[in-house]
Amino acid sequence: MLKTQQHAQCEHSLSYNVGIRMLLCIWQYFYSNYFRYWLKWFLRQIDGKCELQRICDGSKDGARRTHRIEYSLEHSKRKVLRCAIDIAENEVDRYVADIVQEKKVNVEKDKRFQINLRICLLQISGYKKLYLDVESVRKQPYDSDNPQHEQQLLELWDLLMPHEKLKSRITKQWGDIGFQGDDPKTDFRGMGFLGLANLLYFSRNYTEESRLILSHSNHPKIGYSYAIVGINLTEMAYSLLKSGALKSHFYNMVPGFPEMKCFHQFFCYLLYEFDKFWIKEEPESIMHFNQYREKFHDQIKHLLSDPDVILTL
Repeated sequence: MLKTQQHAQCEHSLSYNVGIRMLLCIWQYFYSNYFRYWLKWFLRQIDGKCELQRICDGSKDGARRTHRIEYSLEHSKRKVLRCAIDIAENEVDRYVADIVQEKKVNVEKDKRFQINLRICLLQISGYKKLYLDVESVRKQPYDSDNPQHEQQLLELWDLLMPHEKLKSRITKQWGDIGFQGDDPKTDFRGMGFLGLANLLYFSRNYTEESRLILSHSNHPKIGYSYAIVGINLTEMAYSLLKSGALKSHFYNMVPGFPEMKCFHQFFCYLLYEFDKFWIKEEPESIMHFNQYREKFHDQIKHLLSDPDVILTL
């Protein structure tokens, strides 16, 4: 009898949640297609400003403003506004001028508008461009016949193990920095050259920190495979970028087009924070890695949900 009541309560709760989601979808449809247009028209009659001007005036710079500008442009009925969210860096000034003309903005009375809009357009298009750049590196497989790839792999070893030389290119020594086999190229398959690029960036720019974390990973009880975890965190950073979860972070951190090094910096943050997280949690075994990885992932997503977030070392 008790199980039947619990089952009925669960079904009622599920039906209620489905109903709420349906109402929200219906409201979103009518607001985006009908109410929003008339609301914008009404407000313009009152203050003489378009929605983009009101956003720039009423929102602090960074993610709070750029997210609202992005939404406004995406849902505009004007083609020139919709196209402005995916443009090249050298097209930004032209699109700013086109929007000013299209929306009949009096730039003499609102001198900051063009500056603020330009920053937002750079950030919005820059995020899309950054994803394409990261994806391009990810799709590039590690090539042992490429001298540049090989040189960077050997540089990673030298930075992490300055007092020990490799006996040969294919050797079990690679396990000392957390690779699984005798030849690291097999471990880069999932993330391609991006995995090595991230690990090398961290070692180049945070050499002492990378060696300290490597020493933590070699702990006899709570150790982990440094390089493999680094590649796994590369996948986490890539997935967060692809989903758009990193927008607020980059919109707050970079007042313009983010560069590839911005993605590398975020990876460095993940690796540094994961090491602290792993040591604090004291897992019983590396066999529980996926469980703790998801817990860490949830913590990062929670931090990224804050519109004022900036995650840096």
